[in-house]
Amino acid sequence: MRFCSIASGSSGNCIYAGSDSTGILVDAGISGKRIEQGLHSLDLTLRDISGLLVTHEHSDHIKGVGVLARRYGIPVYGTPGTLAALRENTSVGKIPRDLLREIHADETFGLGDLSIHPFRISHDAAEPVGYRIEHEGKKAAVATDMGCYTDYTVEELTGLDVLLLESNHDVRMLEAGRYPYYLKRRILSDHGHLSNETSGQLLGLLLNDNIRHVFLGHLSQENNYEALAFETVCQEVTMGDNPYKSSDFRRSVAHRDRTSEAVEW
Repeated sequence: MRFCSIASGSSGNCIYAGSDSTGILVDAGISGKRIEQGLHSLDLTLRDISGLLVTHEHSDHIKGVGVLARRYGIPVYGTPGTLAALRENTSVGKIPRDLLREIHADETFGLGDLSIHPFRISHDAAEPVGYRIEHEGKKAAVATDMGCYTDYTVEELTGLDVLLLESNHDVRMLEAGRYPYYLKRRILSDHGHLSNETSGQLLGLLLNDNIRHVFLGHLSQENNYEALAFETVCQEVTMGDNPYKSSDFRRSVAHRDRTSEAVEW
């Protein structure tokens, strides 16, 4: 199985995951050209993509969805609420109805030789989900755009080999920054985004002896930076009430503007 972040950040998101025979994208919030360049770095093309899984309808997750669906005939998977919002979004353009595939949270479905499990996330969108992807006992997940986490979240993300986890903002940078008050409240709410500290606390609950790599993703361009997110999350894990230290597992920050390292296992 292979997993790679083509782009992850407040300005656009696209994640690749796949087996030797089936490849998928989670979100397409950047241009088709950038996605194609990212896939080329993996010796893949968009013809190798069997499906596009949409987490929710915000622009940094769907900017390239319409183009990819129309040009390459890639099926688009999303919850009923997400697909309805996509159809109403004029900037995405019309997606052929036969390419829209309805899925539901907590209902696992197959895509090629991959098993896909959507799980509910807390975010201010129509019907958002994260995704767990499995192949022959190997497990990866994308969990971003979460204002908070619960026991349900922990259960859905337990036992992973690879995880891309949101580490969106530093609370102090956000509070002192130039965002308007309403936007700060939205980001800090239970339907907003995970802070660096909260991300580290959640990660401490998810670590296991077999985890291979953790990517920190969806960093805010205004209210975070890579070194700060990395150090804060590592500190929360090391100081937290769990048997692990940050040095016990591979971890990195998924870049906003370029493809991150690929993990194969």
